[in-house]
Amino acid sequence: MNSDERAAIADEVRRTVRDIPDFPKPGILFRDITPVLANPSLFGKVMVAIASPFERQGITHVVSIESRGFILGAPVALELRAAFVPVRKPGRLPSATVREDYTLEYGTDALEMHADALRGAKGVLVVDDVLATGGTAAATCRLVERAGGKVFACAFMIELAALGGRARLAGTRADSLITY
Repeated sequence: MNSDERAAIADEVRRTVRDIPDFPKPGILFRDITPVLANPSLFGKVMVAIASPFERQGITHVVSIESRGFILGAPVALELRAAFVPVRKPGRLPSATVREDYTLEYGTDALEMHADALRGAKGVLVVDDVLATGGTAAATCRLVERAGGKVFACAFMIELAALGGRARLAGTRADSLITY
């Protein structure tokens, strides 16, 4: 996919994403991707657009973050002919896991993935729907490294630049289809 085609898809996504003011609390402008997901043609184009910068880059595994990230990560993995690896909240995976604790603005959280999920991984692409503050994406990158993988890049449908998440991924390539 060339840059003009990708830019056209990005423009269509920007027109389709629904802004929900004061959700989930007053003062927050929520960028709702469900209208994009409800349009099969656009959704398919978005998956190609997210995957296209990583074709022929040696991506063997796509790691995606619960829960909206799964919606994007699985089809991107198919597009790249790569394994799909879910990263989940603690206690939701049935086999042995590795865990990464991380700090949020108002507390802590943790993520887990199966300990054997990255066997044979040569290049890992981390995929999520939105890059906001970057805490969850950065924790996922650390989790991948702890599990023996090598993060090639992170990819997002949307980046909320004012929240500075890209800085938390310093040293890691980050690609966003659209930026607000």
